[in-house]
Amino acid sequence: MDQKTLVDAQFGSTAANYLSSAVHAQGADLQRLTELVRTLRPANVLDLGCGAGHASFAVAAGGAGAVTAYDLSPQMLAVVEAAARDRGAAQLVTRQGPAESLPFDSASFDMVVTRFSAHHWLDMGASVAEMARVLKPGCPLIIIDVIAPETPLYDTVLQTIEILRDASHVRNYRVSEWTAMLEAAGIAVENHDTWKLPLEFGSWIKRINTPPERVAALTAVFKALPIEAKAYFAVGEDGSFSSDTAWIEARKRG
Repeated sequence: MDQKTLVDAQFGSTAANYLSSAVHAQGADLQRLTELVRTLRPANVLDLGCGAGHASFAVAAGGAGAVTAYDLSPQMLAVVEAAARDRGAAQLVTRQGPAESLPFDSASFDMVVTRFSAHHWLDMGASVAEMARVLKPGCPLIIIDVIAPETPLYDTVLQTIEILRDASHVRNYRVSEWTAMLEAAGIAVENHDTWKLPLEFGSWIKRINTPPERVAALTAVFKALPIEAKAYFAVGEDGSFSSDTAWIEARKRG
């Protein structure tokens, strides 16, 4: 499969899992997103790589005028549409497509949000350029994602376990990498916060239906990690661990 087909296949078959996933459906970042929207009152918000729509629903709860939930997977979008009906989020619409080529006019959105999606994007240069293109000058971009540590050893460990668990993984980026990519596209990082996201091994692999042979490989990798890496990721006896996660708040120049 090519990368887009692989992403669609991975998440199409597990779409419903992400609506009920505690890792995705909960978090102080969602409440923070709602509060930010209440303060800024954006008329038109894009949730890029929306998954099961949790960021979209947080934005809608904050009173955004219109919310576009955009994702590569039609099955994910079907989950979002059903949940939007259940929650009465009438201002939410869905659109399907890749992050690298957005079907929207330039300067269409007052805010762009992406949450737990960017590590699947095939062409980050094109994706960041597209986010910059569709965002109005002076308006905010919010990125929420697992991030790679700046230390090379820990970065390598994270990418290894991520791609073993999910074959559609591309890369979790360092904050320094995000800053450089955004700056190159004319988007200035204003602030960022990081925290540890605990991940229970059993639900982590079940959510994406990791094949047994890859589960065995993950178990072997965790057991073989050097002491420093085990401590950094707080690896438990059952393979549960913690990942660095970030809120990156940026603004398009102009």
